[in-house]
Amino acid sequence: MRITSFGAAGGVTGSKHLLEVNGHKILFDCGMFQGPRKEMADRNRTLPFDPNELDAVVLSHAHIDHSGILPMLARHGFEGRVFTTPATRDLCSIMLLDSAKIQEKDAQWLSKKHQSFVPPLYTDVDVRAVMRRFISIPYDIKFEIASGVHITFKDAGHVLGSAMLLAEFEENGKRRRFIYSGDIGRKNMPILKDPWEPEDADAVVMESTYGNREHKPIETLDADLAETINRTHDRGGKLIVPTFALERAQEFIYALKRLEMGNRIPEMPVYVDSPLTVNVTEVFRLHADSFDDNIRELMEESGDPFQLRHIEYIRDVRASMKLNAIDRPCIILSASGMCEFGRILHHLRNNVEDQRNTICIIGFQAKNTLGRRIVERQSEIRIFGLKHRLLAEVKIFNALSAHAGRTELIEFGKRFKDRAEKLLLVHGEPEALSALKDGLEAEGCTNIAVQEEAQPFEV
Repeated sequence: MRITSFGAAGGVTGSKHLLEVNGHKILFDCGMFQGPRKEMADRNRTLPFDPNELDAVVLSHAHIDHSGILPMLARHGFEGRVFTTPATRDLCSIMLLDSAKIQEKDAQWLSKKHQSFVPPLYTDVDVRAVMRRFISIPYDIKFEIASGVHITFKDAGHVLGSAMLLAEFEENGKRRRFIYSGDIGRKNMPILKDPWEPEDADAVVMESTYGNREHKPIETLDADLAETINRTHDRGGKLIVPTFALERAQEFIYALKRLEMGNRIPEMPVYVDSPLTVNVTEVFRLHADSFDDNIRELMEESGDPFQLRHIEYIRDVRASMKLNAIDRPCIILSASGMCEFGRILHHLRNNVEDQRNTICIIGFQAKNTLGRRIVERQSEIRIFGLKHRLLAEVKIFNALSAHAGRTELIEFGKRFKDRAEKLLLVHGEPEALSALKDGLEAEGCTNIAVQEEAQPFEV
């Protein structure tokens, strides 16, 4: 088998991993590269392979850095199938349309700036074309994706519908197992079940996002969040929460629900100001079969886990603009999670210079994003091209991360030290990749390699 990574090799976005076996070409994920504008345009507009040569695409989950270039396949004539779980299919149907709107707005802005037409990366026409190629398969059901190549989706516990991908086939008369981890979730997280624990494989492609960092235990979240909310409320401030529409937003709302039920926070309005988040939350309600036992018990006691006493889900732009006039304690959740686009930019512009307010960071912030500059607490940040003083408090809740931390990654990887010919590390910044490689080797793993961009690896 041959494995080639055309993204998320030495970085954390743009996952595309090509498996070649017995003359078949199967693409695992087809994600959008996110980063500096020119590099992003160059990498996303040019496909590094011929989509017409692909037998199929297998999708691990719906995050745009894993799914966002699927419409480009349709634009370039792809006629194969896209296989994924039912929840991921439902999420992609709304998240890719939202991405198309962003591409079109971005193209309009660039056309105006350069005074010449710049076409969008893709449109809703391309999204609908690729969605017609989707086939959804539940967890733990083996299915044939190409002649003699079988896939099984295993619960990754990362986000709703996320899966590790197990490929099984015969090569040179020998049965072979290949695992693509996608993004590995954490144990004991709210809402979702724990990730699958595989036993063996001949080759593994494994994510490394937090290979050099640990998370605070999830058990600390409620106390930390309650303390932050009460402190901000007491000084008359707002909590501004940049959210990833998928998972982080729902977990944050669920945490507020637990605090509300325990009377641990004051009554204050909560506004979910993101049409995409509103739609994604509706998909969560459709897939309660993916929930763990704890949230099921809460649902039996108090009903909808995403409904609070004073919560408003906002789709309308005019209702969103009215939030700017609020001058009392409240909580505003808005996308995008890395603060690169969307309504969150307006809320940050209006609130970062007020010392009463708190910006709550609840997800990974990639390099060269506004979110990363806020995490670094830079004294001045640019929003819509204008400088603003960062005077608001910045509170980071890494207990909410959906990615396995360093210890959890090492525990996952060392399972294969005597069972896999090769463990290939992807989806991590260089420091994380190096640290995870060192950590696994300290555990006796001698089969570790760091995957390089566009360099085929034979196993």
